[in-house]
Amino acid sequence: MPKYLLAVEFVLLCILFPTLIIVNVWGMFMFNFLWAATAYCLIILKFRYPGFLKDMWKFREVNWTNMKPILLRWVLASIGMVIFIHIYDPEKAFNIVKERPEIIPMIMVFYPIMSAIPQELVFCSFFFKRYHRYFPTERAKIIASMLVFAYAHILYLNPVGPTLSLLAGYIFAQTYSKSRSLALVSIEHGLYGCTLFLSGLGYYFYSGAVAAP
Repeated sequence: MPKYLLAVEFVLLCILFPTLIIVNVWGMFMFNFLWAATAYCLIILKFRYPGFLKDMWKFREVNWTNMKPILLRWVLASIGMVIFIHIYDPEKAFNIVKERPEIIPMIMVFYPIMSAIPQELVFCSFFFKRYHRYFPTERAKIIASMLVFAYAHILYLNPVGPTLSLLAGYIFAQTYSKSRSLALVSIEHGLYGCTLFLSGLGYYFYSGAVAAP
């Protein structure tokens, strides 16, 4: 694919597409946009990089050696999230646990599948493979992936979502850079996402918070 067309695709997918959602306050449709982007990325990977698509999961990387630092980092981050929500917005702390405990099993099951995997496919697997010509070093890929991941979360129109997404995007991109495993980075993302919603910070990551100050 000509480099200039790849640049156009990058701008459309990573900048203009999220900007359109942000400007029109379409956060409530974020899953529709996420799945549409995921479908596009899968089509490109299938027809342009068929060999990559067959091995992008790399389940062999989900082992104790790789999981141990991920789990330790997740535990520390979870403690940090709980402390932060109690300081920043104590009324939201554990709001789902207290008010909607019946949906917790659904969050645990469906968030990793319906949200974490598609996001990591777009912002890690596809991004690292498709745009390596523009970001030739691993460091450049990590920073670029982190930034577009955070920018996509500005659609929630509150300061918490993009800020935490910037930190999370860096963590996920680093994990993917080391493993090239969609399975491993999706598991990590799923762990953080579940803690986020259980702690109460999930309020800043769903459409109910699109107009939050």
